[in-house]
Amino acid sequence: MSANTYDAIVIGSGISGGWAAKELSEKGLKTIMLERGRNIEHIKDYVNANKDPWEFPHRGGRTQEMIKDYPVLKRDYPLNETNLDYWVNDKESPYVEVKRFDWFRGYHVGGRSLMWGRQSYRWAPSDFEANLKDGIGVDWPVRYDDLAPWYSYAEKFAGISGNKDGLSVLPDGDFMPPMEMNCVEKDVAKRFKDHYKEARSFIIGRTANITIPHNNRTNCQYRNKCWLGCPFGAYFSTQSATLPAAMATGNLTVRPWSIVTRILYDKDTKKAKGVEVLDAETNKTYEFYAKIVFVNASTFNSAWILMNSATDIWPGGLGSSSGELGHNVMDHHLGVGASGTVEGFEDKYYFGRRANGIYIPRYRNLNGEKRDYIRGFGYQGGGGREGWGRDIAEMNVGGDFKDALTEPGTWTMNLGGFGETLPYHENKITLDKTKKDKWGLPVLAFDAEIKDNEKKMRIDMENDAKEMLEAAGVKNVKSHSGNGFLGRGIHEMGTARMGRDPKTSVLNGWNQVWDAKNVFVTDGSAMASTACQNPSLTYMALTARAANYAVEQLKKNNI
Repeated sequence: MSANTYDAIVIGSGISGGWAAKELSEKGLKTIMLERGRNIEHIKDYVNANKDPWEFPHRGGRTQEMIKDYPVLKRDYPLNETNLDYWVNDKESPYVEVKRFDWFRGYHVGGRSLMWGRQSYRWAPSDFEANLKDGIGVDWPVRYDDLAPWYSYAEKFAGISGNKDGLSVLPDGDFMPPMEMNCVEKDVAKRFKDHYKEARSFIIGRTANITIPHNNRTNCQYRNKCWLGCPFGAYFSTQSATLPAAMATGNLTVRPWSIVTRILYDKDTKKAKGVEVLDAETNKTYEFYAKIVFVNASTFNSAWILMNSATDIWPGGLGSSSGELGHNVMDHHLGVGASGTVEGFEDKYYFGRRANGIYIPRYRNLNGEKRDYIRGFGYQGGGGREGWGRDIAEMNVGGDFKDALTEPGTWTMNLGGFGETLPYHENKITLDKTKKDKWGLPVLAFDAEIKDNEKKMRIDMENDAKEMLEAAGVKNVKSHSGNGFLGRGIHEMGTARMGRDPKTSVLNGWNQVWDAKNVFVTDGSAMASTACQNPSLTYMALTARAANYAVEQLKKNNI
């Protein structure tokens, strides 16, 4: 085997890329994982993980210079000084917005597995059947029963804490002990159940934070500093979980600073023979060869790679023969919800800073109900007490003001909605060759937006949040509804969807590119719909399943 030849190539090192590297390495394949950004070593490179707020020059906030240098990231919470180097530099890696799209990225080993929200939910059987039922997009080529054993496999390894709630809309999994609701959440949950009975549920979140020691990882310490990197390995990331497992096999090579510019396609064998890489530090070009290629560069970058590949055969790129590559851009739409205050618990507090919240699973358009839109939404949120940063209207200076701030403030309860976005063909990304990034590569142009179905859904998302909090005894409830721009959910999906027919989809039911059967795509780009649950657990299950299939087919000389 030459220096640049492997059994398998994995493009990307985030949640799905890490899983692909682990599975392929553990099954005996000599694997190289290519990451376009820098290396981040577990523990050693979490330089801010143990800092307190006062140790940051601006208490963790943002500066005017940061706002100027990060025109996209400034649109939401990711722009702050605590982990700024985890986020992509907008100026080095620009993109074009035909319509506004908030693209928040992480280019480094581990990708956004270091910054994700960790909420981990199975999809329901109905979620995989919804496209067929509604005549929307294409039918999923898999069903819940196909993924159920892989959900279990992923949950057991990743370590998902949660409660077995017995809900058909949110199947139970193989969970570690759940985190506990605080006193206000328990009170709201009881009132919620008394009011809604079995029609709606209010549960503790299911999160990829381990609650008992697991695979040389220490259980969650309730610091809620997850996105700074966890030195305890308490939450699932590539660095804490899949990468150590893959490295332990002796079969994995990790190469950072490696921008994959295209997949090398052999038109005689109708298979990929490897990839072309631009070294991000030296600007030199290399080629790596392998029997199988897993594309896990994150939704839009995976599509970008496919669009740049085999253009001498398909002008739209590898996988474009269906006309669907780059189309059906999806994300969860959010920024809608409500919050209020809770009375009667002034003598109560809670332990630590729980890295989790509560969840209200979808309840709309189920069991025969008909709204003026299809699909539905869920809510994430939680209860807590205001801290020293709150405003006290009656006082703004002096000793009494400082004394008041040493006591915790009012208990609050909030809900934020996550709504499903339908797969619209016209919501798309394309290559814009008139604009280049730092490395002289063409960038993506985004042309995607929410439409009438989502806009109607958002009315319910806002009104229901207010109604539910008031029904549960929350006072002074105020609702809010943001702009609904896509991207802010950081749950981008679509662009290389799975399907049953090569004429209408990019991938088959095993995540293989129809046009090159040894190329597998298992990140968010493969999704045919979004449901309303957080998608990462489904990426894990799809990746483990596809890797198992790929190795089986390789052994049979079928790919």
